[in-house]
Amino acid sequence: MESIDSKLTSAIMACLFAALISIGAYIAIPIPGTPVPIVLQNMFIILAGFILGPWWGLASVIFYLVLGAAGMPVFSGGTGGLVKLAGPTGGYLFGFIPGIVVFGLVSRLGKRTWYFNIVAGILGMAIVYVFGVARLKTVLGVDWTKALATGLIPFIPGDIAKIIIASLLAPPILKAIHHIEQQTGDV
Repeated sequence: MESIDSKLTSAIMACLFAALISIGAYIAIPIPGTPVPIVLQNMFIILAGFILGPWWGLASVIFYLVLGAAGMPVFSGGTGGLVKLAGPTGGYLFGFIPGIVVFGLVSRLGKRTWYFNIVAGILGMAIVYVFGVARLKTVLGVDWTKALATGLIPFIPGDIAKIIIASLLAPPILKAIHHIEQQTGDV
């Protein structure tokens, strides 16, 4: 599978993915009984890991988190600020950091094939959930059963769909990027 060869292209793509993650966070559907909404941002984070790999993907997530921490309205529903990072959904945001490294590393181990991407997506999202559910439990002061019922179970079907979509989109996107780099001489 092709990879992104240019540092300039990788840096531009990391910024683009930070923007896509921000846009994906605006698409937030609240779920009654939980402070955690359904968002599209995690699909773009998964895709960033598959396309950019662990380190440039990490750069895109850190850039996104820094923007949000600085108060830019890039978190779910157009919110931002340190209070969001300290709140009940802050664990998911922090979980994106190790999650994207896993997305990128496992995807690259499997030569970025769609089936290894699915494995990478499942492993990375499991890490995001560990951080997210643990933080949710702590902030809300609920037991593990309630934390899992409000912070994990409702999101599994949608996140599986997002992992599959990102896994199928990544190979043709990488191929297109490689083709563009060859055409522009940016290799």
